[in-house]
Amino acid sequence: MTLGPYTYLTLSMRPESTPHVGVSFHTPHLKVRAGLLLSYPRPYLEFTSDEANVHISTTGAGPVTDADLAIAREIFTAAARYLADCEQLHAEQTADDKDATPDITGPAA
Repeated sequence: MTLGPYTYLTLSMRPESTPHVGVSFHTPHLKVRAGLLLSYPRPYLEFTSDEANVHISTTGAGPVTDADLAIAREIFTAAARYLADCEQLHAEQTADDKDATPDITGPAA
């Protein structure tokens, strides 16, 4: 079963617990952008679709801390892994599609 593109959002709130928001993007319409805000110099990373926006920036929207650097490195590593996995699966799926396509050209003349 193949689903169409979608964005999934959950919000969990329990007494005496920190609220939890989950955002799952499953759409080719996702935009990713990063930059530096000049009004109060700080980096940002942004994921947006028609349905949801996720913005990531420094702790307390303040100066870059050692923890911010560690998180940025984790994001970089995770993004590189995501890219590698996408490339591998795409190559495998493309090869499978070619293997499944019948040869209708017939024998060479």
